[in-house]
Amino acid sequence: QVQLVESGGGLVQPGGSLRLSCAASGFTFSSFVMSWYRQALGKEREWVATVISSGRSTTYADSVKGRFTISRDNAKNTVYLQMNSLKPEDSGVYYCSAGLPSRYWGQGTQVTVSS
Repeated sequence: QVQLVESGGGLVQPGGSLRLSCAASGFTFSSFVMSWYRQALGKEREWVATVISSGRSTTYADSVKGRFTISRDNAKNTVYLQMNSLKPEDSGVYYCSAGLPSRYWGQGTQVTVSS
């Protein structure tokens, strides 16, 4: 069955970095656009970044542009989100999704940015 498993979340101080991973199985990963979304407590889920199937093109929400980098390794069926210069407003549950529009979702990993 289809699985998307996020990892790498945690507690980090403002200005710090985290690298999230999302391991995929059960579908042809290399054929799917992959995205990251996040949801802060009490807020709606928002789109963060997208990478096309080849990995050669990426897009970002304005709020993370220049700080976050999405990438993928099709040999490992994994998509990553490198997050630098983290701010408290980056806190939330981060989800990866497959497809455009999103067809499959992971369970999420918590990111907390706090001093």
